[in-house]
Amino acid sequence: MHIEQLVTMANDIAAFFHGASEPDAAPRSIADHLRRFWDPRMRKQIIEYYRAGGSGLSELARAAVALLATAPVAPAGSSMESG
Repeated sequence: MHIEQLVTMANDIAAFFHGASEPDAAPRSIADHLRRFWDPRMRKQIIEYYRAGGSGLSELARAAVALLATAPVAPAGSSMESG
């Protein structure tokens, strides 16, 4: 998937959670959403993009991807990966 599409999707998700949750909880909620609903390849791509500077990511999306980037990686096929 093109990174521009992932950035737009991450920003849209961040905008939704910004209005739907406590400001301090929003990055965790966004990261949880990305873990649960994004394909592992999409998560890997957005994390790599974030690590390269993450231009265009909103503040909340950037904070959520930072959480993903620091989370332990589950072995392939584990319940953490599919959950």
